[in-house]
Amino acid sequence: MAPYLTLMTEQAPQRSYPLREVFNALRWLARAGAPWRLLPNDFPPWQMVYQQFRRWNDAGCFEAMVSDMRSIIRVGDGRKAQPSAVILDGRTLQSSCESGPRAGYDGYKRRRGSKVHMAVDTLGQLIALTVTPANEQERAQVKDLCEAVQQATGETVKVAWADQGYTGDEARKAAKAAGIDLQIVKLPEAKKGFVLLPRRWVVERSFGWLSRFRRLSRDFERMPQVLAGLHFVVFCILMLPKAAFWLALEASS
Repeated sequence: MAPYLTLMTEQAPQRSYPLREVFNALRWLARAGAPWRLLPNDFPPWQMVYQQFRRWNDAGCFEAMVSDMRSIIRVGDGRKAQPSAVILDGRTLQSSCESGPRAGYDGYKRRRGSKVHMAVDTLGQLIALTVTPANEQERAQVKDLCEAVQQATGETVKVAWADQGYTGDEARKAAKAAGIDLQIVKLPEAKKGFVLLPRRWVVERSFGWLSRFRRLSRDFERMPQVLAGLHFVVFCILMLPKAAFWLALEASS
């Protein structure tokens, strides 16, 4: 991962700590869910870790890492490097004291906080996301989300599956303007208990992966771009072992 994270040379006079230790601090923070100021003394100072994370996040380093590792994993799984179909969905994160001023109330989930709108491929790997107050409608985010998906994949996506929160002519037209056919996967009329819905379960599994990281259990961030960046950091952590496996397998063959 060093080529993605090296914004200046290792011999630069401004550098006081190894980038490996800074990245390890981010991994620990995402897993443990601790505040920035409570980073253990084994890591670099929290101010430096936060500043470097913001530099990486603003430069799009984590998005580039996720994009390339997603292609490696897909090719290793016998698929094309870029997906032709995605699954859209959103999850609401409970607000905290830090995120309170920008939080909205989600009447369906009965929760006040932020909503993370995600697009994943058919393997559940992250492609794009947006962060809004929880009272924002999911269908209103289709335009931005589809445009971000096409930009990340090189306009290879043709189909998007979503739940009933994305119904409506405006959402369908917004997806079509980006070259994507939006298809709604509806619940059975007479359902009893848990129902495994086609296609939609993939993004729900991705939400389950994210729930293992306590930093993303609630919205602890003051700024939405920091919350979005931490999602990409978490997917970097999740995808690293898979990408390393396929790269090692290719090198040995």
